[in-house]
Amino acid sequence: MDAAMQLLINSVNINSGTLNIAGVKKVGALYAHELEKLGFTIEWVNEPDSLHRAGHLVATHVGKKGKKLFLIGHLDTVFEPDMPAGPYTVLNDSTATGQGVNDMKGGDVVIITALAALQANGLLKDMNVVAYFTGDEEKSGVPHALARKDFIERAKSCDIALGFESAGGLDHVVAARRGASGWFLDVTAQTGHSAMVFAEGHGDGAIYEAARILNTFREQLSSEPYLTFNPGLIVGGSEINVDPQDTRGVATGKTNIISPACKVSGDLRFLREPQKDSAREKMRAIVAASLPGTHATIRFSDGLPSMEPTPGNLRLVGEVDRLSKDMGWGPTGYDDPAVRGAGDISDVAHYMDCLDGLGASGRGAHQAGETINLKQYPLLIQRAAVLLYRLGG
Repeated sequence: MDAAMQLLINSVNINSGTLNIAGVKKVGALYAHELEKLGFTIEWVNEPDSLHRAGHLVATHVGKKGKKLFLIGHLDTVFEPDMPAGPYTVLNDSTATGQGVNDMKGGDVVIITALAALQANGLLKDMNVVAYFTGDEEKSGVPHALARKDFIERAKSCDIALGFESAGGLDHVVAARRGASGWFLDVTAQTGHSAMVFAEGHGDGAIYEAARILNTFREQLSSEPYLTFNPGLIVGGSEINVDPQDTRGVATGKTNIISPACKVSGDLRFLREPQKDSAREKMRAIVAASLPGTHATIRFSDGLPSMEPTPGNLRLVGEVDRLSKDMGWGPTGYDDPAVRGAGDISDVAHYMDCLDGLGASGRGAHQAGETINLKQYPLLIQRAAVLLYRLGG
């Protein structure tokens, strides 16, 4: 554990925001050094220059028997260099904080330390393991299919995928994650003097139409389990400009001018593909019912697919449950998919049995002050080591 904690501290103290290419590669080199000592073959997979991302670390161990395990981590965090520094800091005897300390450098170190424990006990030599650490989980390169092409192809050669994203504790793992996709609403309208708003020949304006659409989405779709749709950016006015990635916009307008344009971008999260398709059809119908003097269109983009709660995934939960009881910790269940967003494991969930949430526990992921539970951390590493041996040994 001393070596594990030092590795965690060293990696947390390297800024590896997704867009900090040098930082992501530096964390990758740190982990590669440790995995190479365990007998893994190391590769760095470069992404095309057009994606503007660092690439991925792949470590492969070939054995003589057992199922082939695909272990998933990521090197990047949401904390870019222009954000306030968040070095590793111990807060008390059970808690530490730092950028990415549980999401997911804590989980990366769980992978490496569990493998080191197996190697130290002579149990790794016959195991077949691919440990894949992506460099852009928090903000994938676009198109996503290109960014994850190598990841998916390597996973297809394996039998079981295990993700080491943040754990909910010792008594929960993740058997299902919702998928994520995007939507883009474009509203145009007749303009004119504000005194004529709602009048025949002028209409209601683009901002009112966007408001109608968004509120109708909420009224008609918000009660469906596991379905969420969040408008993250709205820009409206007399003149607007939204960047191609739909992450920021500029607007000018006057209160005495009927707005001729409004754009909204958001995400759509779902548990199963039919649920996503049904929601999109309902959203299209809502958009089509335009207010007077307005016209709106909506388009959708695919992101990460869902990780559905398949029988195979639930069998893996059963393996962890038995393991937890054998270790004297009591039963282990699985998280409600509503509390889990999409992750890298979603890209391969269609091809094999999967389990996630095997990493570090803590609070506040993606927030300043993100923490790790130091009391549970050694136990989670022990659980990971035994699980890897039982599944692939």
